Amino acid sequence: MPRVSEKVRVPETGESACFFLLALWSVVVRGALEIGSVGEAKAKGATRPSGKIMLLPEDDPNATHIMVATGTGVAPYRGYLRRMFMENVPTYKFGGLAWLFLGVANTDSLLYHDEFNKHLQDYPDNFRYDLALSREQKNKNGGKMYVQDKIEEYSDEIFKLLDGGAHIYFCGLKGMMPGIQETLKRVAEERGESWEEKLAKLKKNKQWHVEVY
Repeated sequence: MPRVSEKVRVPETGESACFFLLALWSVVVRGALEIGSVGEAKAKGATRPSGKIMLLPEDDPNATHIMVATGTGVAPYRGYLRRMFMENVPTYKFGGLAWLFLGVANTDSLLYHDEFNKHLQDYPDNFRYDLALSREQKNKNGGKMYVQDKIEEYSDEIFKLLDGGAHIYFCGLKGMMPGIQETLKRVAEERGESWEEKLAKLKKNKQWHVEVY
């Protein structure tokens, strides 16, 4: 048996088992909050991630939320989507768009897939769900399909949504960010825009949310 101090990796995703267990624990805690006598905590959105960076803004229930994840980084978004589509919150009736991009190695590695597909079936006008399966799909150049390739596929639409005030979130392995940043920079340049200026504006407007590990 490995010692607690040793780094154990989850097959396929390469993520540390420690984070995997933390993600699982967040779901357990969420359930405990809902069945316990914690009405005040639930009303304040206790189902959301605890870090300020990944809090779900609820000031505009019609906002657009673009969520990008690799592996267990999808866990916070499950909380977002449950709040949007499953919880009965009088002060928050979601009427916007939630768009999830999830990158994993293959179909067997998908987390909460049935639940997300149920949202897609029940709320087709408010939820979109796109997968990047690196061992099963090819990008436009014939290489492996990573989440940044899927983002590039919809880049025109994503940039228009960002220009309109959409929030974009990134959660998962920190190694995903360089490829995503390079892709967004290339797309911006092709559109005749400065990615540095655009990114600075997104951060200033609190539209850019990153939590990687």
